[in-house]
This record gives sequence, structure tokens and C-alpha cells, in this order.
Amino acid sequence: KNLILAGVKSATLHDEGIVELWDLSSNFAFSENHAGKNRALASVQKLQELNNAVLVSTLTTKLTKEHLSDFQAVVFTDIRLEKALEFNDYCHNHKPPISFVKTEVRGHFGSIFCDFGPELTVVDVDREVPHTGIIASISNDNPALVSCIDDERLEFQDGDFVVFSEVQGMTKLNDRKSRKIRSAKPYSFTLEEDTTNFGTYVKGGIVSQVKQPKVLKFKPLREALKDPGDFLLSDFSKFDHLPLLHLAFQALDKFISEFDCLPVAGSEKDLLLLTSMSALEREKAILNPMAAMFGGIVGQEVVKACSGKFHPFFQWKFNLHYVFTSSSILTRWSHFLLNPNDFKPLNSRYDAQISVFGSKLQKKLEDAKVFIVGSGALGCEFLKNLALMGVSCGSQGKLTITDDDVIEKSNLSRQFLFRDWNIGQAKSTIAASAAASINSQLKIEALQNHVGPEIGSVFNDAFWENLTVAINALDNVDARLYVDQRCLYFQKPLLESGTLVAKCNTQMVIPYLTENYGASSDPPENQAPMCTVHSFPHNIDHCLTWAQSEFEGLLEKTPAEVNACLSNPVEYATSMRNAADAQAKDNLECILKCLDQGKCETFQDCVTWARLRFEDYFVNRIKQLKFTFPEDAAVSTGAPFWSSPKRFPHQLQFSAVDPSHLQFIMAASILRAETFDIPVPDLVKSPKMLAEVVEKVIVPDFQPKEDVKIATDEKATRSAGSVDDVAVINQLLLKLELCRNNLSSEFRMKPIQFEKESQDDDTNFHVGLIAGLANIRARNYSIPEVDKLKAKLIAGRIIPAIATATAMATGLVCLELYKPVPPKVLKHRDMKWTVWDRWVLRDYPTLKQVIKWLKGNGLNAYSISYGNCLLFNSLFPRHQERLDKKVVEVVREFAKAELPPYRSHLDVSVACDDNEGNDMDIPPISIYYR
Repeated sequence: KNLILAGVKSATLHDEGIVELWDLSSNFAFSENHAGKNRALASVQKLQELNNAVLVSTLTTKLTKEHLSDFQAVVFTDIRLEKALEFNDYCHNHKPPISFVKTEVRGHFGSIFCDFGPELTVVDVDREVPHTGIIASISNDNPALVSCIDDERLEFQDGDFVVFSEVQGMTKLNDRKSRKIRSAKPYSFTLEEDTTNFGTYVKGGIVSQVKQPKVLKFKPLREALKDPGDFLLSDFSKFDHLPLLHLAFQALDKFISEFDCLPVAGSEKDLLLLTSMSALEREKAILNPMAAMFGGIVGQEVVKACSGKFHPFFQWKFNLHYVFTSSSILTRWSHFLLNPNDFKPLNSRYDAQISVFGSKLQKKLEDAKVFIVGSGALGCEFLKNLALMGVSCGSQGKLTITDDDVIEKSNLSRQFLFRDWNIGQAKSTIAASAAASINSQLKIEALQNHVGPEIGSVFNDAFWENLTVAINALDNVDARLYVDQRCLYFQKPLLESGTLVAKCNTQMVIPYLTENYGASSDPPENQAPMCTVHSFPHNIDHCLTWAQSEFEGLLEKTPAEVNACLSNPVEYATSMRNAADAQAKDNLECILKCLDQGKCETFQDCVTWARLRFEDYFVNRIKQLKFTFPEDAAVSTGAPFWSSPKRFPHQLQFSAVDPSHLQFIMAASILRAETFDIPVPDLVKSPKMLAEVVEKVIVPDFQPKEDVKIATDEKATRSAGSVDDVAVINQLLLKLELCRNNLSSEFRMKPIQFEKESQDDDTNFHVGLIAGLANIRARNYSIPEVDKLKAKLIAGRIIPAIATATAMATGLVCLELYKPVPPKVLKHRDMKWTVWDRWVLRDYPTLKQVIKWLKGNGLNAYSISYGNCLLFNSLFPRHQERLDKKVVEVVREFAKAELPPYRSHLDVSVACDDNEGNDMDIPPISIYYR
């Protein structure tokens, strides 16, 4: 499944076995109707539907070595050791070598062995984007010291290779030769080269990391069994387990060879035989989460083998025999593991799972009430896993999934429950239907609601209180934090995960056992200063940030401001006068430009507007910048103004024969026409005809001005309003009134929001305009340009995802191996609480009763709040009058809160101290009034 989604040329399934009932708990392609049919033939149709560009075929006869010569890579998932050795020898010695992977899942244990031939060249070891730095100085030494500006830390390491470019003075370094570095520090490194005779460094320069290929020499399976090398640890507390498991898998192979069957779960006889062979019990069943995780890992290993990109499983000079165990999961369910009869097969599709964890746990899974938030890549995988595991498939179970998004073409490469014919339909509805087809017993409800504070009536208190567990399958932090807070408040477990290309992370949030998701956070992203983005960009990210800002300002914010002004002019004018700041002034100036000089009535007007925008952005502004700060300008200390990281710009000359110039005009004209509801003529489809129209535009001459101020302070922010601003705003409002009188009362504009994914082929020109703005600006500053795809990823903040990482993450979540981090415990007298707690007071209490209850526990309340509203503070005499009122009445009267009928309680925050005067951080108090 993962390889077909990845888009390999062809995939062949070999299997001589037939579908048995318990296969239904680990293979999403099977249904009850497939029982007794060949497994490869039963799978092929669903797999082919995933990607019509991949040829999916089957092989159901006995596999021979000669069959393997047709393939680049072979993966064995169910093979006896003696045959594996035979096939591996053939693959290893084949010319060219055939990449060989042997993997198996036995209950909650699994292993992977990779042999990609005598030599494999990996062209990109870590898939990270090569790091760069902006040079501040280079010494004439042997070795030379290179220092970089301190805007961003260097991510170089000792032994890295780098190349130099744009160095002035020491120009010999610009020869694109790879040079080795050492003594790498946050802002400097040593160059292993003598620069004594390279000339004196003057200024400028970029240093970029160069990826070096790595040659890996694999050993065949026969040798690796005897000398496995170092194992990849999945649990650092169990160093001694992996060698034992390596032997255990060999013992299991020996058991199968001798007795022609797997050991029976619960059989003491088989246990003794297996133990005597140094193996472990409960290795018979294939658990779906293990299959999902190993399917993700192995799929990615095959991609590595075929592409030579990214380091495969390999350690030191030995090929890797990776052994993963989730045996710690058994300790959580040890109170179920008492009766051997509990593991006997029940002739059900869940017998594999029952043989590992028992029928009592299976019943709990089937009766679980689960909430999945999101049905994208992660959501699809979770649905598949839970359906196969039987979660929410019992009479008491229910799975609720919500997602307010619709299916797009780009989703199909990783969101495997969707097909071409589902494009445009609701994700949650289609995903739920597909999951129900995997397991018809699944009790599932699909919703299209956004999850947030505004949807309290849908996901109300009763909904959260009845949940067994919530699962986040989201792509943004805000929604994750909201679900986390709800789970924290209602004391519900939360399964959290995320992916970033081939990386993934998982987190299990368990009430009273772990910290919550929001307890820790990533450091904030570095944001470029406003002056850098607007006037002094030095990388393509700055150009894209500026481009997106211009897109939003011209096509979304200004039309929205125009409509607000025209809909209610008196109220709008009042709000501008009240604000009286630089932002209000900017808003009014933008409206006037849009409705006065820039008002469009024909498509020719839109083309004229676009052509003049080009001149303004890429010619006039650069002329003004160079006039204000000439190339030889200096700062107050005498140092050059145009020193790193600033890049001295040059203005462009518009050319209708330059495709990028013409594409910018086309995208800008079309989108401008859309805001004015002007039809777009067919001439835009002809570059020649569009060029003829553009050439007719009269572009006025521009002369730089003396008094123009250009911000250079990186810490500068918008200033507050001033008396001058008030006067200017009043003048602008008068002009706006005159302008509005010339418009019809029905005139409105259409704001355009940037849509990063709704048009996969960019027929809406959103990405085209942003890419055009960014790349032409990049030319102003001699910055390397980007293609539309990268512009879309950066501007749309799209997180790349691949099916292999998604499969692994969801498999891990369903297994849950995460070592919990306990929450902080606070104590007072004989009371203990954590972030998971809330205190409950029932029977409709008054403020006085709340304070008295706290006093009885040695806590002196001096302030009680509801949200941002202060209900009581001991310092305010008038608040004493509120003490005899019910808390809910005070909230309604003073907080003006409308308590919906589906709520039965409200929460207040209390500031208090103990009898010694120490401030106490206590949980929120839930006041029940129904």
C-alpha cells in the first residue's frame, strides 16, 4: 500500500496462501467474502485503486530465484529461514544486486533485515535541506577562520564540506570547489585551507553545505545472523533485550522448521519447546498496529534502496537486523492476563489480537467511544487501524470523526481511503464509509464540524464526558491545543501524533500519569524583521513572505476594507477616528488607491493596474531605495551600510518577452478582475495577445524623492497614533466621502483569500502570483529563485507528508510505547493535585460558600474570576455585596455570560494563599448549577 502510494513503477504481490478469518484483523484489503481465496488475488483490486499509474500484478505459484531477477527490490514478510538464506544469497550476488528486505511481525515483536548489496551509494544521507550561512569575515591564515553574521546559528558540523559564492576580495573561494571544515561553532568554523595568498576579504559571501555521497557495504543474511553487529534501539532501558530477541526469532524459525506450524497460544507444551529454543511466547499473531508500523518502515527502506536517497537501516559496517518490541504494553493489561482460556481462539476476525491480549481487552476495545479529529493522512490510517482492531465495533461502541475539509487531488498520494471519484466530497464522510467497508461492524458517525470553542453545542459536556479516548489527526497546533485542553478538563486520554516528510512523532496523554500535550511547546519560529522583508531581503523566504503579504493586502484586506466602508460609512469613519494610528491611515490610503486611481471597469484597466504594479514593485521602489541608500552609504560608525546580510539591489526593466514578467501580469490582472467582478477575456490564453495589450500601457516616469523615509531598525514596530495622524485621517475620510459619492450604492468588491490547496493545478492563479512576486523580487536582490511547488509549500505553510511516515506514526500510536512524563504534583495539607484535576462544588453555591469551603481546607481566597471577568476581589468593598449571591447569578449579571442549555456547570479561577501567606496554584473549580 505504501509503495503504491509512493508511485513505484510496478509492484507484484506473491502469496500462495488463502485468506483466513483472522487475516481480517490485519489486512484492510480483505473482507468476509474473501475467505478461502488466494491472498494476493484478494488484495490486488483495492491496491490497484490506490494509484492507477502503478502496475499492480500477482504471482501465486511457487517462488523461484529466477522470478527475482525481474525486480529491483524484494520484500519477504512470511518466509522460513532456510529459504530466506537461499533467496538472499541470490539477490546479494546478482548483477546488479537486488535489494533484499526480510521482515516479520510476531505478536508484539517484529524484525527487519536489510541487504542492499555489496555496495550502495547513498547520495543524500539525511534528507535535510543543505544549511547556509552569510559570511562576515574570512582571515588570511592556514587554516582560515570563517565568521558568519549572528542573525542565525550555523548548523554545520565538523567534517562537513562547503562551497563559497559571492565572496568579494577573496574571489578564489568562488570556484565552487568543495572544502572541508572543522571546529564548527554557532557562528564560525575553520576552513582546512591556506588562504594566505587568496587576497584580502572585502565583504559579502554565502557559504553552503554540500552533501557528500556515502558508500555502504552490506553483509548477506548468512553472515549477519552470526555477527549481527549493533542493533537499532527502540527502548534505551532494554539494552540486553535485543540480542535475546535476535536469538528468539531464530528459535522461532527453528520451531516452524521442525514442527511445520507456529506455537499455539496458551500451550504449555509449545511454550517449553519454544523456551528450550531460546524464544518467546505469544509470537504467533500479526497485530494490525505492528503491521502498520512495520509496513511504514519497510516501505521507506525500499524507497531508499531504489532511489539511493536517505540512509537505510545500517549500523557501522554491518547491515541492520532491527528488532522492535512492544512487550511493555502487556504490563498495562497485566490484570487481564490471568486465565489461559482467555487467549483461546473464538473463531472471530479478532483471534490474532485475542491470542496476544485476551478476550477481555478485546471487549473493551469493541465498546470504546472514540473521537478522531481530522480525516486526512493520519485520520485515514487511524480509521483503518481501529476498524481492523475492532475498536468501536461492539454494541456499546461508537467512533465519531470530524473534518470540515473536502478531498482534493493532491490528497490521494497519502490519504489512502480516498479515490479519484471522491474529489470534492467531504473527507470525513468518505473516510467513514471506507472504514465501514473494512469492518462492517464499525459504529461510526461522520461530522463536518470544525473543532473549536465556537462548536460547544455539538461537542458539548455530555459528548466529552462519555468519551473513552480522543485521537488527534490534525495539521495545526491551535486545534491540537484545543482538543488537549478539552481532554485535560474532562480527564480523557489523548493520542497525539504528527509527521513531517519522513519524520514522525507520537505522544500518549494519560490522565494523572503523563503531562498533557500543551505542557511543552516548540520554540517560536524566527520571524524576519519588517524592514528586512520590505526593503532588505537576503533569502527567498523573505521574498515569499513579502509576496504573500502583498497578495493579502491587495486582494483580500483592501477589498474587505472597501466593503466595510461602503456598507456602513458612518460606523467605519468613527472606527478610523477612534483608532487614529498608522494602520488606520494605511487602510484609508489603500481604499482610496483602490477606488480612485486603481478602480477597474474593464479587463484592460486590470492589465494597466498590473503593469503599473510591476513598475512600482520592481523598478521605482528599488530606485528610491538606492537613492536613499547609495552603494557607498555608511552608518553612523562609518561602517558600510550595505554590509552582510544586506544585498545591494538593482532595478529591473520590464520585458513582455520575459515569460516570468508576462506570467506575473497575467496572474495579477486575472485576480484583480476577480475582485471587481470583471469577466476575463480569452486573450489571456495567448501570450502574444496579452503582450500586445501590455505594451500599450503608458508608464509614467519616476524620480526618487529626497524626503522618503525607509525603515532600517530591525526592532521597529508600528507607532501609536499622533495628532498628525488624526489630521491626515480626517482629510482621507473627506476624500473617501467624495469618492464614495461617485459609486453606485450596490458596488462591492470580492475579497480573495489565498488558497494553498484548493486548486492543485493553480487554475486560480494564487500560487502563480505569489511565486511571480517572490521570484521577480529575488532578481532585484540576486537571490536564487524557486519553482511554484516550493513557493506553494513555503507560502501555504504546507507540511509535506508521505504515506510511510504516516503509517509508522499511527501504528506507534495504536501500540503506545511512549515513556510517560509524569505531571507536576502540588501538595497542601493532605491534598494533592496536578494539572489534570479540577475541584467540583455542587448544589448551586454562593460566592460566600465557595470561599468558606476553601477556608475549611486552609486556603484563603482573595480573588475569584470567570474568564476575563473579575467576580470578587477582597480589596473592593462593593464586591462584598455579591457574597450572598449564587455564583451563576454573579456570572450572568457581571460577566454578561450566556450559559447555554447544554451546559450544567461553569468554571471559576481562584487566587488564594495558605495560612502562612504563600500563594497557592489551585485547580479550576467547577460550579454545578443543574
